[in-house]
Amino acid sequence: MSVALWFGIPALAAYATATLLLWRRLLCLRAGEMPEKKLALGIALLGVLLHTVSLASDICCLDGIDLGVLKALSLSALVSLALVIISSLRQPLENLALPVLLLTMLALTAQLGWPSAPRSLIGTQPALEVHILLSILAYSLFSLAALQAGVLASQHRALHQRRPQIFARILPPLEDMEILLFRLIGAGFVLLTLSLITGFMFLEDIFAQHIVHKTVLSLISWALFGSLLLGRAFLGWRGRTAVRWTLSGFGALLLAYFGSKIVLEWVLGIIR
Repeated sequence: MSVALWFGIPALAAYATATLLLWRRLLCLRAGEMPEKKLALGIALLGVLLHTVSLASDICCLDGIDLGVLKALSLSALVSLALVIISSLRQPLENLALPVLLLTMLALTAQLGWPSAPRSLIGTQPALEVHILLSILAYSLFSLAALQAGVLASQHRALHQRRPQIFARILPPLEDMEILLFRLIGAGFVLLTLSLITGFMFLEDIFAQHIVHKTVLSLISWALFGSLLLGRAFLGWRGRTAVRWTLSGFGALLLAYFGSKIVLEWVLGIIR
C-alpha cells in the first residue's frame, strides 16, 4: 500500500469522526445545550496532519510538483479546512467546518481513488511556487466566503419568514456573520491581487500557454470582489446584495481555477 493510502485512510477516519462529533454538537445546541467543541476540532486537526502527509507524498515528484485537477482540489480543500479549524479557536466558525469537512473527505477520496488521473507537472521554481501558494490561499478563503454567504442567505430567509429561532442557538448574530464574511473577502482579495501580480511575471504568451480563459475569469472575479468591497465601504452593501456578489465572484474564480484545468487536462489532454 502506498504512503498516500497509509496516511489518507486514517485521515478519512479522523474527518468522519470529527464530522459526527460536530453534527452531534449542532443537535445539542439546537436543544439548548452547550457541548465542548475542542475534541471535534482536535480530531479534525489530526486529520489535516495525516491528509498533509498523504497529499505531499502524491504531489512531490522528482521532476517537480504534480498539481493535476484532483490533487489541486484536495490541496484547496485541505487548506480551507485548516483555515476553518484555526479560525474556530477564536471565532464561532465550527459549524462552517461541517460542510468543509464533507467536501474535504470527497476531495481526499477522489485523490486516493484515482491515482492515475491526468498529471500537471510544475517545475521547482520558487517564485512560481509562491504564485501557486497565493492562488490556493486566495481560493480557499473565497471558498469559505461562499459558504458563509450561503449561511447568510439562509439566515436572511429565516428572518424574513419570521423564524429567526432556527439559527439563533447555533449561529452568531446576523451582523457578526456579515462582518466575518467581509473579513474573509478582504483577506482573499489581497491574496488574489498578489496572486495576479505574481502570475503576470510568468506570462509570456497568453494563448500559447493556454491560460487566456483562466486569466480573464480571474480578472472578472477580482473585479467583482473589488466592487463588492467598494460597495460595502461607500454604499453600505450588505444582506442579499453581498451574498449575490460573493457567489458571482466565487463562481468566476471556480471556473478560472478548476474549470480551465478540467478542460485542459481531461478534455483537451494538454499536460503542462
